[in-house]
Amino acid sequence: MLSTYSGAVSGVACRAILSSFLSLCMALPLALAFSLVFPHEVRGQTEDMQTEDMQTEDERTVTAIFNERLTTGEMYRLLEDLCKNIGPRLSGSEGAERAVAWGKEVMEGYGFDRVYLQEVMVPHWERGDPEQVRILGVEGGMIELNALAIGGSVPTAPAGITAPVVVVHSIEEVEEIGREAVEGKIVFYNRAFDQTVIATGPGYGGAVDQRFAGPSQAAKFGAVGVVIRSAGSDFGDAPHTGGLRYLDDVERIPAAALGYQSADRLVEALEAQPAARLFMHLSSKWHPDVLSHNVIGEITGSERPDEIILVGGHLDSWDVSEGAHDDGAGVVHSIGVLRTFQKLGIRPRHTIRAVLFMNEENGLRGGLKYAEVAKETGEKHVIALESDSGGFSPRGFGVTAEDDVIERFRSWLPLFPQATISYINKGGGGADIGPLRRETGTPTIGFIPDSQRAFDYHHAPTDVFEVVNRRELELGGASIATLIYLIDKYGLRDEMAQ
Repeated sequence: MLSTYSGAVSGVACRAILSSFLSLCMALPLALAFSLVFPHEVRGQTEDMQTEDMQTEDERTVTAIFNERLTTGEMYRLLEDLCKNIGPRLSGSEGAERAVAWGKEVMEGYGFDRVYLQEVMVPHWERGDPEQVRILGVEGGMIELNALAIGGSVPTAPAGITAPVVVVHSIEEVEEIGREAVEGKIVFYNRAFDQTVIATGPGYGGAVDQRFAGPSQAAKFGAVGVVIRSAGSDFGDAPHTGGLRYLDDVERIPAAALGYQSADRLVEALEAQPAARLFMHLSSKWHPDVLSHNVIGEITGSERPDEIILVGGHLDSWDVSEGAHDDGAGVVHSIGVLRTFQKLGIRPRHTIRAVLFMNEENGLRGGLKYAEVAKETGEKHVIALESDSGGFSPRGFGVTAEDDVIERFRSWLPLFPQATISYINKGGGGADIGPLRRETGTPTIGFIPDSQRAFDYHHAPTDVFEVVNRRELELGGASIATLIYLIDKYGLRDEMAQ
């Protein structure tokens, strides 16, 4: 601006103007004078100085929660310990029992007010020897496929089974083609994950029925075995396991999931040679139920100790991976809420309870037992939150509660940092806390992280610690801790905070 003036007036006049301007600046407070010359720099600096003063108590607490999680990375290291030193932990296994001991030891080590085990009988299924699935009768003689037995599958005969293949794309199609087309054959369910969806949950939901219901449907019409295209969103060749549900009045037949590329190879082989056969060998086995435990830790409420806010995840995982996203992330998210309150000196009004449920993957016994005990003892739960969608970047929450409660939660959205929680949907919860809601009417919340990679790893050998991002995991944990802090402080409705 001064150079413009100097081009329009004489040098003497310019120097006079400059001298007057500098004299004015010297007579003003330093910050204001500096702002006349460098307005953008001073505005930013002044805002920084005022930020702390302008923050409300809630804003300061939320900032502290996120800072604690992001700078320490404590829950990320805890997840590494669970994944690398405990590893796979399917219910009934030695890994599951080591995980129970680990969870109790971790929470006792943190010095939470109360840590205890809740007994629960769980199913015990073992995979046995590595699965063998091969295409026979094709050029080259044989094609090996990557496969995993579907969780709960019965074994094949010791020598395996060999049979022709019939391809279908839905469980309804099995009935449409009927017994004549199916009897004595291996049914190949070839429906892929719907890649046109944006939120990936519906893609999984649209493919997973062939896994849990497909074997019994095929057996009704005389099939001797089942293979499926894995219910995953990835394009690699890692097969995805998961549970199946046999019908009591239908013969149980062996079932396996194929990797995406293996499923493609089977399609191509059958197109080239429709008479090709499939060989399957599974050595999976059911054992008697065994005693296991839910692991529970608490910080006792200062005002309403008999009213519980629950946050949980499931401790068990499938046997083929470390269960990092499913659900090691939910485990450390839950422990992390109590740990964050403890480290920041947040003394909750209600009792905050972290529950590490056992047997979500193949029985839900932990969730059922927890609800049974809660109902029998008359425990009052204010609300229950479950994290079981992975350790990805936080996006929102789904809430099953009355509309006024949901609107109250939505009024807190401005407190969450940008690029974290941006919405609260109506409807949500989790498998482990579903029984609690059904038995006691407890409102429920499901944590919703970004879903784009979730079904790349879901129930697959690739669900390992290395695919979890530290910042994403800790942002999710901080978001959950923030919501629990706000619920504890303000309640579900105004009268609860009085």
